[in-house]
Amino acid sequence: MIAGAPAAGKGTQCKRIVQKYNLVHISVGDLLREQVKQGTPAGKKAQDFMDRGALVPDEVVVEMVKSRLAGRDVQQKGWLLDGYPRSPSQAEAIEKEGIRPDVFLLIDVPAGLLVERVVGRRLDPETGAIYHLKFNPPPEDIIPRLIQRSDDTEEKVKARVETHSNNVDAVIGYYSDVLYEINGAQSMDAVFSNISAVLDEAQARIGDPLEEFCASNPSALECLVYDE
Repeated sequence: MIAGAPAAGKGTQCKRIVQKYNLVHISVGDLLREQVKQGTPAGKKAQDFMDRGALVPDEVVVEMVKSRLAGRDVQQKGWLLDGYPRSPSQAEAIEKEGIRPDVFLLIDVPAGLLVERVVGRRLDPETGAIYHLKFNPPPEDIIPRLIQRSDDTEEKVKARVETHSNNVDAVIGYYSDVLYEINGAQSMDAVFSNISAVLDEAQARIGDPLEEFCASNPSALECLVYDE
């Protein structure tokens, strides 16, 4: 599992983790939209609540997560659950289903730096490129056309950071034995180096997910290739 506040760099690190360790990245928001679109039983339940303007209950989301984790690709590769659970009830619900991570990564960045990262962002409406006035300055000639997104204000980002902090504080107690706090104030490369050290150690300890999959499915094509 991985958690991080807005502008903590979680999205970048998820991409790098998936690329290096070949895990299946599971974002609950993406999963919810996908299952609604596909019209799965859980997706239909979720759509009913969404149509009524109600929050999708934990049990429906947990059903989706449990189903996705049972997928063949996840069984072979392992999983990276992104930004979930976000509340004690969600943590308890997936715990009851036997869903528990080997590692819980928390990318920790001081609130002041998070605000600076967000407030300084600017979008080029012509190219879609995102710049930062301090950390990734735009070319001088395009500055006049750059815009600041409506949710990138100091007031709104502080509220989002506070919400994230409350969510994390509420769930980390469930994962204290596998919790690893990563200093997210470093460069992206340094952050990933720290994350890799944690995951390399965990991988050495628990083994390769494909080996476990093949022990249960020795005739699977993937396992025949693996044995060779």
